[in-house]
Amino acid sequence: MKVFSIGGYTQSGKTTTVINLTRELKRRGYRVVTIKDIHAQNFSMESEGTDTWKHWESSSDVVFARGEEETYQIWHKQLTLNEMLEHISADYVIIEGMKKSPLPKIICASTENELRELVDGTTFAVSGVITNDLKTFGDIPLLNTNKEIAELADLVEEKVFKVLPYPDPECCGECGLSCRELCSEILKGNKTRKDCVMDNNEKIRVSINSKKMKLVPFVQKIISDVIISLLQNLKGYEKGNIEIKIDNE
Repeated sequence: MKVFSIGGYTQSGKTTTVINLTRELKRRGYRVVTIKDIHAQNFSMESEGTDTWKHWESSSDVVFARGEEETYQIWHKQLTLNEMLEHISADYVIIEGMKKSPLPKIICASTENELRELVDGTTFAVSGVITNDLKTFGDIPLLNTNKEIAELADLVEEKVFKVLPYPDPECCGECGLSCRELCSEILKGNKTRKDCVMDNNEKIRVSINSKKMKLVPFVQKIISDVIISLLQNLKGYEKGNIEIKIDNE
């Protein structure tokens, strides 16, 4: 699954860019899912006192609200990007917002000052309001989604890669870089997606209730060392693949 962000300040053209890119990528045959990151502190899709609110108040867990034409899954907490991606199946996920996440991103802006503030090594294109007037900004392509949506979609196909295991701020650092730095180096062509150690060094796989847990190499080593040191004392122990299932109900 390939994930990228469209970041920028309010009224910079982010939503227009998301909509136009979604339509163009879908026209090309891709399945596209979008995420809108909302910064309003009191944002909620429901109101206190509704039946679904009472359901949550009594269970303190996830609530489904199913109607004739729509179904909502209500979480009364903020999910991390990784947690949201676990519930998504798509070719591309476009995030409006999360401009600080270590993901490939398109920056939308209204002024050059905003570009100077927001553009970094993870930026592979600029779009939004500023492309009505500005034509160049260093060596980063400026593309207007109302006129050059095909070119911007081409760039998405070329630049965006399979999401890193840790697209949130936490990072294992085993490759010698942070996820943000690795993302930047991949976009520059100095590294490839295969340079991520997490994907190539998964010696231990842990699932809880069928949910796969992400384990950094350091944690994998601790678990492996502890389990092997215990099992070595058992009669019949030999090297090889070890499978352990624990019923913790």
